[in-house]
Amino acid sequence: MDIESIYDEYFSVVYKYIMTISRNQTVAEDITQETFFKAMEKIDGFRGDSSIKVWLCQIAKNTYLNYTKANAKLEELPDEYGEPVTSIEEVILFRADSKRAHHIIHNMKEPYKEVFSLRTFGELSFSDIGELFGKTESWARVTYHRARLIIKEEMQKWEK
Repeated sequence: MDIESIYDEYFSVVYKYIMTISRNQTVAEDITQETFFKAMEKIDGFRGDSSIKVWLCQIAKNTYLNYTKANAKLEELPDEYGEPVTSIEEVILFRADSKRAHHIIHNMKEPYKEVFSLRTFGELSFSDIGELFGKTESWARVTYHRARLIIKEEMQKWEK
């Protein structure tokens, strides 16, 4: 099974499903992206007991549940204005240790560093990022997701 064809066929289904649950466009984009990243890693383990669509939605649901648990902790960390912080991007921009986060980003390998920066700080769409690199939108999504994981892992190492 080709993950790109699966992505092209089921992206909107997974996105709409998560959008319905989360009611947040940014969260739906991130969870959908992470869902396909996980599916890419686990595609060889897909047994066919259910349809691909059901399998992807199950991954998406579990990913969203994990996201809400993880972000419950982040919401306890107010920024300097007392507003709740809910995403890794907001943590980077507002937390006291943002210098550490920027250091992590600065030392990341390419293309992760540039894709993350273009999406987070440049606010470019995945389509625009893919076009800049001469790649697909799905490539930009996966690369951005991997960059986020690198930052989260490095931040967790630093906090320990």
